[in-house]
Amino acid sequence: MQPTYATARPCEERRFSSFDNAELFYRHWPATEVAEASKEPRRAVVLFHRGHEHGGRMAHLADEFNLPGFDFFAWDARGLGRSDGERGAAENYGVLVKDVDEFMRHIGQTHGIAIENIVAVGQSFGAVTLVTWVHDYAPRLRGMVLAAPAFKINLLVPGALAGLRLLYVVRGNYFVKSYVKPTQLTQDPARLATYAADSLITRPIAANILLDVADAGQRVVADAAAIHVPAQILISGDDQVVYEEPQDRFFGNLSSPIKEIHRFSGFRHDTLGELDRAKPIALARKFIERVFAEAPARPLALLDAHRQGFTKIEFDQLTQPASSALARLYWALGRFWIKVGGRFSKGIKNGLATGFDSGSTLDYVYQNRRQGLTPIGRIVDGVFLDSIGWRGIRIRRAHLEQLIGRAIGLLQAAGQPVRLLDIAAGHGRYALAAAARHPGQVEHILLRDYSPANVADGRRLIAEQGLASIAQFQQGDAFDAADLAALEPRPTLAIVSGLYELFADNALVSNSLAGLAEAVEPGGYLLYTNQPWHPQLEMIARSLTSHRDNGAWVMRRRVQAEMDELVAQAGFEKLDQLTDQWGIFTVSIARRTGSAAAVLIEAAEAAVSIE
Repeated sequence: MQPTYATARPCEERRFSSFDNAELFYRHWPATEVAEASKEPRRAVVLFHRGHEHGGRMAHLADEFNLPGFDFFAWDARGLGRSDGERGAAENYGVLVKDVDEFMRHIGQTHGIAIENIVAVGQSFGAVTLVTWVHDYAPRLRGMVLAAPAFKINLLVPGALAGLRLLYVVRGNYFVKSYVKPTQLTQDPARLATYAADSLITRPIAANILLDVADAGQRVVADAAAIHVPAQILISGDDQVVYEEPQDRFFGNLSSPIKEIHRFSGFRHDTLGELDRAKPIALARKFIERVFAEAPARPLALLDAHRQGFTKIEFDQLTQPASSALARLYWALGRFWIKVGGRFSKGIKNGLATGFDSGSTLDYVYQNRRQGLTPIGRIVDGVFLDSIGWRGIRIRRAHLEQLIGRAIGLLQAAGQPVRLLDIAAGHGRYALAAAARHPGQVEHILLRDYSPANVADGRRLIAEQGLASIAQFQQGDAFDAADLAALEPRPTLAIVSGLYELFADNALVSNSLAGLAEAVEPGGYLLYTNQPWHPQLEMIARSLTSHRDNGAWVMRRRVQAEMDELVAQAGFEKLDQLTDQWGIFTVSIARRTGSAAAVLIEAAEAAVSIE
């Protein structure tokens, strides 16, 4: 049996295609009091349900929030409810986070509601997915309400999470059935009855998703300072499903200019579905009205983040020796074993010789072939190549090639020539590979790099791939704005990959972007990468060397909002973003504003999806 979840407000049932063409189901309750268009834009509340459940179980909020001037939306997440996908599963957690991005984009494009006029409400698992999207994609969301966010799930048995991880390593993916009883969620008899009768509730969850959401929860709590979206946290006082301490820590770490936290004594896990839910709902309504009474927050102070702020403090700490003698000994031993590994592993040997951030090392990582002295060397090289950072780098390359293909399609659809520029190309392997997938569609390729060795290797690669008629490789400074601005022919697609992450100073990045803005034809595109988070940041800083003077490879992270603001300041409008499942590396596409052919370009963007 499937409950109807009827509401007083009329409901429309719809679907949208996500980034991989999966069809996801959602409900839409249009506003019942629509303000005059000339006075006020449309506003919306978007609801994200608990794990195992679906949007129908939040349908009551469309009425109970009592916000007649707002549209309400509630999806069924992939693999749940009436949406496509294997039940309780996804390829990885990053897929679910990207689905959120696509859903919000769909609401903007189909229903005409801008992201800055949306407040998102997430419960439990849905709250973590919402926060992960806010952290990784840095949307200009008006605000978010997080009810009992599942930053750390209470698995009851000590060591259960470690056991689940070990089992995953041994047997691969499997399913875990939820232990949660309806009485642990709510004390409302009506909701207990509908829960028991709901055939769309999916009890099993794939182990990879359960483990990934645990990692994501830990990550966003630790790095909540990267979040500037106004936030309200609603905590259930008698929650047996998730832990309260990480919720408090997340709130304390937030950089949000508006933030609230409220506790409800005796409430069980389903905060917004409890018997006395009128209390948290009233506070959530008041919060929504509060954030709409003020202008949307835009953290322009992030442009100065290289001088002050939490990533500057983190960077300064990494440039100093480790604080204790024991820690210094630990990292010294780490450097020693890396040198030993370099005697056997070709990848480590190359990194020690040229720098682990060099174009040569990246090209080796891209090829991903285990090489070394003796079978032991190949095993060591495999461990090196399989580190989470290098896995992320290879996903970043795939995302770059994907967005290069999309940009080529957009330019052609708008009747513009495809002239590609990469200002720090390394060996240029990914740019040339992407262009080779579109034979006859690329008019000109200009690859540049500061390293003479990279230029020489890149020229050989151009010759090997038979692209000498359209491609050339020059030595050039990616931070020389005047030099970039004078490039001919003017590029229509510029790429900056893995460069800005190596330099802490925003002034350098701003200068480079200003040169690119002058170089790129109006209506052209920019692809840029970022590293908003990395699990091995300290290991890299204390153990690996950089190609710059063979010194320590110390990086200052840029939160995604900071990188996006630098790009916007230069005159580019961000259109989309791809992110790996760990939230380490992002690739974004932006359009150079000021085109006389804007109508044609926008029509092309609507017609061309990510390949």
